[in-house]
Amino acid sequence: MTENAKTCLITIDLNQFKLHIALKNRIELTLHFNSPSRMFYLSVIAFIVNEMKRQGKIISIPLERHHDLIALLNETIGGSAGSSEEENLLSRIYIKWKYALPNLEEAPLFMVLGRKKGYGEGIGKTYPFAEAEKDMWANLFEYKGSHENVRLKFAIDKIGITLNDVVIIYEDSLNVEAWEKFISGLKEKKAEPDHHVSEEPEPVAPPLERRKALLPSRYRWAALMAAIVVVLGTITLIIWRIHEKPDPYDVASIEKMTYPLPDKPSIAVLPFVNMSGDPKQELLCDGLTEQIIAALSKLARLFVVAKDSTFTYKGKRVRVKQVSEELGVRFVLEGSLQKSGDRVRINAQLVDALTGDHLWAERYDRDLKDIFALQDEITAKILTALRLKLTEGEQVLKFGRPRREERLDCYLKIAEGFKFYEGYNIEANKVAGRIAEEAIAMCPEEPFAYLLMSWVSFSDGSIEKAMKMAGKALAMDDSIPFVHATLCALYIYKREYEKAVSEGERAVALDPSGAFAHEWYGASLNYAGRPEEAIPVFQKAVRLNPYGPAGMYFNYGNTLLAIGRLEEAVSIYKKALQRSPNFTLVHITLAATYNLMGREKEARAEAEEVLRLNPKFSLEHYAKTIPGKNQAQIDRYIDTLRKAGLK
Repeated sequence: MTENAKTCLITIDLNQFKLHIALKNRIELTLHFNSPSRMFYLSVIAFIVNEMKRQGKIISIPLERHHDLIALLNETIGGSAGSSEEENLLSRIYIKWKYALPNLEEAPLFMVLGRKKGYGEGIGKTYPFAEAEKDMWANLFEYKGSHENVRLKFAIDKIGITLNDVVIIYEDSLNVEAWEKFISGLKEKKAEPDHHVSEEPEPVAPPLERRKALLPSRYRWAALMAAIVVVLGTITLIIWRIHEKPDPYDVASIEKMTYPLPDKPSIAVLPFVNMSGDPKQELLCDGLTEQIIAALSKLARLFVVAKDSTFTYKGKRVRVKQVSEELGVRFVLEGSLQKSGDRVRINAQLVDALTGDHLWAERYDRDLKDIFALQDEITAKILTALRLKLTEGEQVLKFGRPRREERLDCYLKIAEGFKFYEGYNIEANKVAGRIAEEAIAMCPEEPFAYLLMSWVSFSDGSIEKAMKMAGKALAMDDSIPFVHATLCALYIYKREYEKAVSEGERAVALDPSGAFAHEWYGASLNYAGRPEEAIPVFQKAVRLNPYGPAGMYFNYGNTLLAIGRLEEAVSIYKKALQRSPNFTLVHITLAATYNLMGREKEARAEAEEVLRLNPKFSLEHYAKTIPGKNQAQIDRYIDTLRKAGLK
């Protein structure tokens, strides 16, 4: 590497096909693009940076205008890893850029150098990157347009650096000169003629073959027909054997499962794949997936993995076996959705991971307005395939879809609002609040619009408004589990613990496989002074949602802390921080827990982190927000925080 390149924050090394990132105490790593396909993608990144440098500004680069150059990269440095046809090559780049590049754990396009590989409990191999580091890496990339009109951007402006902080190196040259040398070398390589000519003489048929060639034509035809019969018979036998006995490498192993199989049929519903080529349809795909999960979760005789966990596979090519073994389920539902005008095409299939058998598969072509009825139909097909019959009570359960099915726009608006709410920051909450207001104006009869506003108000600290909105949703439909789980959370913070427990029990009864319902029911038991009863409830929540949100692990850790299981509490709090490193409440409780364990240095480090995240933190104000029935216990907790250095 040249001396000038060493001082840059991002270096694209086309000699060794490595990307070096050193962002001043924020992230430092080297990514090695160590295969032809991966080298191709680093070359595309270098091309985008070179184009931005040539134009003197950080902008999106339209790839369809540069197809010949992209095809050259694919056919030479990429080893023709994919077709160079424009519609295939650009679509391939779009999909990889959109889904694969930001994913550090799976690292589908590169090897992460300089990091030791670790193992997460029960989840599998992971690289120990903090969420902030992952976000920093993901922020380097931005895509626009569609499969046919790809616009790519190396979005260094998002992380606060300029084009001058990025350098391309090749041989001993930098930037434009380096890129031109690199491309010139590839053109020469492609232009080299293939000098290899076979000089072997044409093979001479042995005597027996020559005699066969002289046989009368009718015998040759008979021989040919006999050969065809043998070949067809062999192919039929192979196909029969494949279907009769699936490839053992594609069949899940009970012994390799992260979690033991439940004693009831267990299923994971993977995110439906958007086949429309329009990113705007992602919300529709996600919504269909979530509605099927919600419907199945209400059946007590099914074990259904929560959407937080199944959505970790979104945008990834995974095998049913992998999903089964990582989530501990027997059945996996896969599907895709393609929207065209007012029509929608949906493909779905249910697979038994232990046998490899496809229990059910079907394709639907329907009007878009029928999508909620179609969701019910798919759910019913799954139950039929699993040989489960609904009880009378289950048959009358509403599946949590909009009350007026023709108002698909209402559903999509509310789904968009919850996506913003889950950003868990002030700005995202403001956007979610605005969307909630629009949804209520559009659909005043829709309970989920009021539930969205309830959670937005809860996050703003307006408990009374949150209660009012949840009450409106309850009055419209008291059979929605999410309503009762919301009321459970709100009653906890109103310190009305018995009401909270009652709502939690109702939520779990309505949603037996609902991780969210179990999370808040467990929290209500803990704050009502019954932490021992809460432990198995949280254990079930985690089993239902292994990749669950930070809040679930935070509430679980608080329960372990309440009964003095401090080492376990620390382990659970760390899982919460893996999901949300800047979760201030987790750092506060870790400071108290470390102090109770006599680990004063670590307690003070967590207290410093709290003050970094919230320089105006006040122990007096915080004490007033802590829910809990046992005031003496709360006082001791506050005293440990004071000893850790918080005021």
